[in-house]
Amino acid sequence: MKKFAPATQRNRKPIAAVLARELPENGLVLEIASGSGEHALYLAARHAKLAWQPTDFDGEALASIGAWSDEAHLTNILPPLQLDASSAQWPVPQADAIFCANLIHISPPAAGEGLLAGAGRVLGKGAPLILYGPFIEPDVETAPSNMSFDESLKSRNPAWGIREIGWVDELAHKAGMRRTMRYAMPANNLILVYRKQ
Repeated sequence: MKKFAPATQRNRKPIAAVLARELPENGLVLEIASGSGEHALYLAARHAKLAWQPTDFDGEALASIGAWSDEAHLTNILPPLQLDASSAQWPVPQADAIFCANLIHISPPAAGEGLLAGAGRVLGKGAPLILYGPFIEPDVETAPSNMSFDESLKSRNPAWGIREIGWVDELAHKAGMRRTMRYAMPANNLILVYRKQ
């Protein structure tokens, strides 16, 4: 059954504009935590030369991704795979790019740690890891809406919460990656791009 995530309707065009600059022309894009599958559908349609591999840990999300994909009839969306970002074993051994929206703050730290470590394993030199979501930046005042969102996340699960960019940068460094771009996005979100060194 298809799921609908209203935020994807609001943020997909700005995300697509950044990805058009950062993704390779061809190859395999591994999407981590694809959720409803709406981003995969929208982005794959705009990058016909890229194979798009959606993944999620949740079974209902995988069913939604499959339903959206079946309806779209796009030849470059691969069947969704179950993937636990915190696992040391991913079902995709190699990718030319990784895109991940809204995972790091809605998961325990182990998921973020696993995401960066996994990206270091499967990406080749120069390949991008593209992260979308809210982050806490040094010397930048956190927007009140993000502070409220952070409190809401922690009330649902104390292990959740908006992460500091420095924490993500350090994980990337350990995985052999370096942050190359920061894009300000609508609704106080960011896109951070890391590339394998």
